[in-house]
Amino acid sequence: MSNTPTVIKPVAPPQVIEGAFTEDQHQRMLNVVRENGPWSLILAQHFKSPEEVIATTSGAVPEGFTPTWDMFLSPVFRGYFAKASTVLHPDIEDCFFNKKFLDLVRGYWGADYATPENMLFNIQGPCQGGGSPHLDATRYRGISMHNSPIWLMNIMTKTGLFEDWRAKKAQVITWYYKGKIGGGFTYWPDGPLEQPKQIKAPMWSRAVVVENEMMFHTAETCGPAAMRRPQGLAINSLMSPDPTAPGGWQITTDGKVVQQIPEDEFRFLIHWGADIYMDYNELKRALDHTDDLTHDRVFDMIIADLRARGVTFEVPSDPLTDQKFIGLLIGVYDAGQPAIFPPEPEELAA
Repeated sequence: MSNTPTVIKPVAPPQVIEGAFTEDQHQRMLNVVRENGPWSLILAQHFKSPEEVIATTSGAVPEGFTPTWDMFLSPVFRGYFAKASTVLHPDIEDCFFNKKFLDLVRGYWGADYATPENMLFNIQGPCQGGGSPHLDATRYRGISMHNSPIWLMNIMTKTGLFEDWRAKKAQVITWYYKGKIGGGFTYWPDGPLEQPKQIKAPMWSRAVVVENEMMFHTAETCGPAAMRRPQGLAINSLMSPDPTAPGGWQITTDGKVVQQIPEDEFRFLIHWGADIYMDYNELKRALDHTDDLTHDRVFDMIIADLRARGVTFEVPSDPLTDQKFIGLLIGVYDAGQPAIFPPEPEELAA
């Protein structure tokens, strides 16, 4: 009952490029991050419960076991440069409306059209990687991050029921990292149960063109082991520049500094995403909203499929937030956690 009918793999293998942004563009984006924080955890921004995290990553919760935030806390923080094709900071407009990136993603898909859709960043210091390979939020016509939780979109992907409505997406993901331990990108291009691959550091303006909605991926462990889980990290922790150390950063919880991060251990990821349309007819169908999904239709299709599988369950009054129902969907549709991981990066000798 746990096998998914969908093969979770991207339209094409990731393509590595060097020199994704100019150094001037990099500095302007970094200045936006430094001047507009503090920034909250990815978990805090996108999830209302630990069960939703599980639905977005992979794996199932044993019966009778209640997951907690501590199981998933990771010191990775997020902000946005652009949303809904709109730049939030005009001084980096050229970074978002990026012809080079548009050419790359059109070529990656072999498509006629592409539109820049969003641009976000992740910032972190030393961090354990590999523990939660995940899919990025998979958008469907009528169902997106603007009206739906991430867990729902990713469960929709895992059901295999909604392929006719799935929006085509592509990303250019760029890294800046000076650290000497790890810091690369781990991904499963042939599915979560197959061998992973890695793009290894050095990661300075190195980028990958990819479809992350259909490929499990995660950051490689980075930084000294003793710094990877700050004591006092909580769901409401924040990250901002360290006023006592030029180029450094700090993590705070309820106003208390729980970790200082030197500049050389700072990992900066820039995630540029585009909507892809293979031809004019596909573009027109999306713009005209002639074949959009609604939440009611999504859950009607999922409930019909569960019944066809012979699953016994009670239809919830609010399936978007019912934790028992979310757990049921995980158990039925999740293909399982990637089982094969590359070796952890080694600490350097003193």
